[in-house]
This record gives sequence, structure tokens and C-alpha cells, in this order.
Amino acid sequence: MTTRGFFLVGFALPALALAFAYYLEYALGLEPCPLCIFQRVTMAGVAVFCLIGLLHGPGPLGHRVYAVLATLSALAGAAIAARHVWLLHLPADQVPACGPGLDYLVDVMPLTEVLATILRGDASCATVEGAFLGVSLPAWTLLCFLVLSLWTLAGVFGLGTRRGHDD
Repeated sequence: MTTRGFFLVGFALPALALAFAYYLEYALGLEPCPLCIFQRVTMAGVAVFCLIGLLHGPGPLGHRVYAVLATLSALAGAAIAARHVWLLHLPADQVPACGPGLDYLVDVMPLTEVLATILRGDASCATVEGAFLGVSLPAWTLLCFLVLSLWTLAGVFGLGTRRGHDD
């Protein structure tokens, strides 16, 4: 596999996942919770780093740098998705209370406090709004992040560093 082929695959999966998330939001009316929004941001990070690698077609060192950045974004997304799945499985009496909306938090708090507040999650993050094949959407997102983490980590260790005549 060539560098461009590796990054094309690395770009396509998060792009499709994001397209599906926006379809659920705008076509089916499923409102994303704050943790869902953070998962979208990290998914976009993977897509952007892979897109840059795809367009740049770097040598082996650059390939690994882009793969490391994509891996870090995928691992951050996996951590957020794992937290979301954990919140979904908490007993009702242990779920954090609903807090103010993201817009309000950004207006009144420093960014570090906003991030900490969002990552704690609240009741809006602990309700299953959608599922596919009996599995919650955050669990599917976690699976997607784990696949992306493995894919991009393989790139760190050399998968796709062969330069083809398409580069």
C-alpha cells in the first residue's frame, strides 16, 4: 500500500462517520450531546491529519508524523467515547445532573473549565437517543475510534510508507 492509499483509507472512515452523524442530526433530528460534539471534533481531527497526509504524499518521516497526529486524535476520541459509553451504563441515581448548555459554558467559563465540565458528562449524555443492531451510537463510535487508532498506529510503524508511482 502506498502513502496516499493509507491516508485515503484513514480519511474515508472518519469522513463517512461524520457524514452519518450529520445525517442523524439534520435528517432524523437526533440532537448531539456535548460528548457527541467532542467526539465529532476528534473524528474531524483524524480526518484532517489523514487528508493532509493524502494531499502531501510525504516521505517515511512525514508519513509517521501525520500518522502520530491522527493516532493521538483517534485515541482522544476513543477516550471520550469510552467515557460516554460508561455514562450510559451508570445506574440512574449515579448519573450527573444536567448542566447548562455548551454555548452558556463557553460564554461564562475559561476554556479549561468548559472542557472539564463537558468531559464529566451529564444526564443528556446518559440517555440512549439512538441505536443500531441493539448497540448504542456512542458504542459504535468507540468501535470506530478503536479501528482508526489501530489503523493510524499501524501507519506510525510503517504501514503505507511505500511510495508508489501515484505519489
